[in-house]
Amino acid sequence: MSRESSEVSTVRVSGWVKPGMTLLDRKLKDLRERIRRVESAIVAFSGGVDSTLVLRVAHEELGDRAIGVTALSESLPSGELEEAKDLARKIGARHIVIRTFETQDENYLANAANRCYFCKTEMYSRIGELARAEGFATVLDGLNVDDLSDRRPGRAAAIEHNVISPLVDANLDKGEVRELSRQIGLPTWDKPALACLSSRIPYGTPITLQSLTQVDRAESFIRKFGVRQVRVRHHGETARIEVEPRDFSLLQEHLSEIRVYLGGLSFANVEVDREGYRETAVSQTGAVAIGSRQTFALAPLTTPTRRGSDTSTRPDHAS
Repeated sequence: MSRESSEVSTVRVSGWVKPGMTLLDRKLKDLRERIRRVESAIVAFSGGVDSTLVLRVAHEELGDRAIGVTALSESLPSGELEEAKDLARKIGARHIVIRTFETQDENYLANAANRCYFCKTEMYSRIGELARAEGFATVLDGLNVDDLSDRRPGRAAAIEHNVISPLVDANLDKGEVRELSRQIGLPTWDKPALACLSSRIPYGTPITLQSLTQVDRAESFIRKFGVRQVRVRHHGETARIEVEPRDFSLLQEHLSEIRVYLGGLSFANVEVDREGYRETAVSQTGAVAIGSRQTFALAPLTTPTRRGSDTSTRPDHAS
């Protein structure tokens, strides 16, 4: 723990002395104060770690003047909408689901490196319409400080639509968001990172509803075996599976079933990333890995094949 993180002070609360306020405590206090100042807000609520913390704090500080809004489209993984509804209900916040239509936008479907800009433009345009119609003063998102180091075309859309990022303003990074979520009892504190289904398709490869459905069904099937985090990268007839290293044994145990199921989804080839899923994982044109990342066919599991690298990469969670 850094010296700054362990720094404490004594704070007087309601007539008695509260010792041990840490830097994280002060950041939470700052987050609350910043949200309180907006008067009323719609939280762009995915049900992920970050936006869940924002909605919880917004509900506590603003009450009925804060609501969560979740965008529903073909790029949303199965189960996430139901989970978002359940989280909002547990928080006690009003929750609205809006339909977005980025998958009807040719710019989005072209899947260039700025794809997420068109997705976020669609989402924030529709949330903005709702905010104006219902009299909400602003829109909040769940961007955190660590996200600023990623390439995120969707950030430009947020800026254009005057979206506020209270976690960034309070200087909270991903680890701190998770720790605060744990401290206040949010079940999402250790939830795996979220990413839209389109992030499984390499830039330059057009997105189709069929490819999104293939990825969604493949990942849903693999999760049934208890795999916590999974990405199925779509490379035409090849599917490349990424899971956390701790789930390698689960994956190997069910390899034959997975192969058969994914074959039924028109994946003629199935590969597994030996290095495993990482939140900073990249995907690229072609069924290859970059640098030292390796892939191997489901059979045999123990004979990896080194592939050439490709420079057309992107973050798994680009937005």
